[in-house]
Amino acid sequence: MRRSRCLFLQVRASMMLRSIAFSALAGLLLASGAQAQTTQLSSLHDALHLTNAQEGGWRAYVAAIRPDAGAEARHREAARLMATLPTPRRVDLINAEMEEDAAAVRHQGEAVKAFYVSLSPDQQRAFDRQTVPSSGAAKSQGSGASQPSPNRLRQPSGDTLPPPQP
Repeated sequence: MRRSRCLFLQVRASMMLRSIAFSALAGLLLASGAQAQTTQLSSLHDALHLTNAQEGGWRAYVAAIRPDAGAEARHREAARLMATLPTPRRVDLINAEMEEDAAAVRHQGEAVKAFYVSLSPDQQRAFDRQTVPSSGAAKSQGSGASQPSPNRLRQPSGDTLPPPQP
């Protein structure tokens, strides 16, 4: 019973990691379909009023936050394999998936940060307004995790930070 509970928690953690990562990095990518994503990115681009010098950074940002087809295929294959593997191998597969997902989230986060620092303070405020995840973003990904209050940021230690000042 304890082993299956541990496996369940690892699967749940992996799902939460994917959900939170995508909603925290770019709430705009949570909409279903490529057309909705393109529309939301276009709206963000228009709101930022980018200069010609910032367009290269924009293209790199968009490329980095787009869902990776290879990762999606890997997730589908891992899900297919789960029923065929003994528990210890399932745990190893889950751990490997989580490590790859975490690396992808770090890569996306670095791209977001690199683009963000190239923006003027007014553009940063526009970016912040446009990319706030909706309150149900994590739930729409199936994790059931609640989003932190927009006025407080929860740290891994459990402490909270005051909201950033504009």
